[in-house]
Amino acid sequence: MTTTTQPVEELFDAGLERYQAGEAIETLIPVFKEVCDRSRTVSASWTCLSWLYLLAGQTDLALTSAQKAVKLNPQDPQARVNLSLAMLEGGKKGVRTHVEITQQIIMVSEELRDEVMSNIQDGLTRKPGWKSLERVKAWLLEG
Repeated sequence: MTTTTQPVEELFDAGLERYQAGEAIETLIPVFKEVCDRSRTVSASWTCLSWLYLLAGQTDLALTSAQKAVKLNPQDPQARVNLSLAMLEGGKKGVRTHVEITQQIIMVSEELRDEVMSNIQDGLTRKPGWKSLERVKAWLLEG
């Protein structure tokens, strides 16, 4: 692992920019692992890391990261989407509860709803035919 002297907020922002520019997931995972190691109580970092693990097909690591993100911020709908996806892909029970909580959160905030739907579209673009994500999207839209 390479540790930088760059402030963690800058490292996080740079990692997001690199993700949005289309950089390979495999090169971004170490960046977000470092961010999480350096800021263990920031749920957004864990949410991003879990998303990258999901895109990379690393279900167990995605599940652990998403669980940390939800524990740190239970009201973050993207963290719950990621947790739902990791649970679905890992064959875990209890997915519906997280989907229902996500539905409630995005029902009261159009901004959060738009953000979650944008992220879902991004996921389907980066990983076409992602069955678990298509299922979670359908469940969220039926709410």
